[in-house]
Amino acid sequence: MSIVNGRNAVASRKNTSPNILIVDDEPDIIELLELTLARMGMDVVSARSLGEAKDRLQSKRFQLCLTDMRLPDGDGLDLVRFISQSCADLPVAVITAHGTAENAVAALKAGAFDYLAKPVSLKQLRDLVKSALSLPPMVAQSAPVVQAQSNRRMLLGESQPMRQLRATIDKLSRSQAAVYINGESGSGKELAARMIHERSARHQQPFIAVNCGAIPENLMESEFFGYKKGAFTGAEKDHDGFFWAANGGTLFLDEVADLPLAMQVKLLRVIQEKQVRRIGESQEKNVDVRIISATHKGLSQCIENGEFRQDLYYRLNVIELNMPALREMREDIPLIATTILGKLCRDATRPVGDFTKGALAKLMNYDYPGNVRELENILERTLALCGEVQIGEAELQLPAAAREVKLSTPDIPTAALPDPDSGLPLQDYLDQLEKDSIVKALNLSRYNRTKAAKTLGITVRSLRYRMERLGLNENA
Repeated sequence: MSIVNGRNAVASRKNTSPNILIVDDEPDIIELLELTLARMGMDVVSARSLGEAKDRLQSKRFQLCLTDMRLPDGDGLDLVRFISQSCADLPVAVITAHGTAENAVAALKAGAFDYLAKPVSLKQLRDLVKSALSLPPMVAQSAPVVQAQSNRRMLLGESQPMRQLRATIDKLSRSQAAVYINGESGSGKELAARMIHERSARHQQPFIAVNCGAIPENLMESEFFGYKKGAFTGAEKDHDGFFWAANGGTLFLDEVADLPLAMQVKLLRVIQEKQVRRIGESQEKNVDVRIISATHKGLSQCIENGEFRQDLYYRLNVIELNMPALREMREDIPLIATTILGKLCRDATRPVGDFTKGALAKLMNYDYPGNVRELENILERTLALCGEVQIGEAELQLPAAAREVKLSTPDIPTAALPDPDSGLPLQDYLDQLEKDSIVKALNLSRYNRTKAAKTLGITVRSLRYRMERLGLNENA
């Protein structure tokens, strides 16, 4: 290779190197960061004040910003807010003093991608840089709400609550902060969690969803943290557990309020220490997992009742995402219902149907206590009973008085229970009996599982376990 060509190759590599902005007034820190990033092939620019950093940001495009919390003319939070407003696609990480967790949380809430604690660990720095540079491009707000190349369902709708929700999800995806999703049953909490993961720097790593209410209490520790072969009777091979399965990615804890207090203590320690010890092993190992949690219950009320630890709540609820109920965005119901109907028709290999104006009006006037999940169940039932391509008001079987159903009714109708003389094996007969009772209780409570469990005279945990065993979680 000639000297000229060699220089051109070096120049070409240099032109494609990521640009990193370091904002700090300590020469030693700047030198350490510059040397480390240069060895990683980065082009580094430094600024020693808030004002100088803003000038640099307005004159050049950067792929990452690292800023100290304390600056001569302001603090790092001011810079985080400035970047969030003027350079929304630029990830910014803050460097905090040792032991100041409050500053780190404040930075994450202000829109920071992540944080580093002093003294800076070079391994953590390199991992942070690699993660930040792997962020996918931001999704434009005008982009279609349905992915044409994927069969995944998306959060559909153009109402103000839905637009705001998608914008918040896009912002949260560019952070490493723990997220707590609050919303009614059936409002799409897991879907929102998956969207955050798929748009984040962890999008190529696993997304592990766990229903905390469906795991028997005596199996929780082994399921979450894993175990070594021979650790106890029945441990015939090594088992990683949810945390190891999600290592490098996202762990979604659905119905986190159902975790027993003993498990809450162990979960808190893992989140704080970022280390997991499998049952039967003596050593803890580092684990890198982003936690997203959700529940339809009010965690604040659970804390007051002594059912949920306050310290764990603060660890999980760094940023809160509130899911709107379907009745709060009625203008989106036609789009959502039509999309669901089309998917159901394609799955059933039948012609795609549509709704009459009267049917759409009736769907828009219903309150949906079970939200989108209830709408899906209504349409699935309608499609199963309707042989027509066009669905009218009568085919919906959705009476105008449906929203007036009394939720406290303790009796469950038995007219549709299986016939004892049907010839079914005893276990199949009992399973069908139990399944029908649960479905009827869910219908009576408008898909509120807490009220359904009360009607059945069992705990919510027991209800979730039975639904899991009977295969009802996908449809109820």
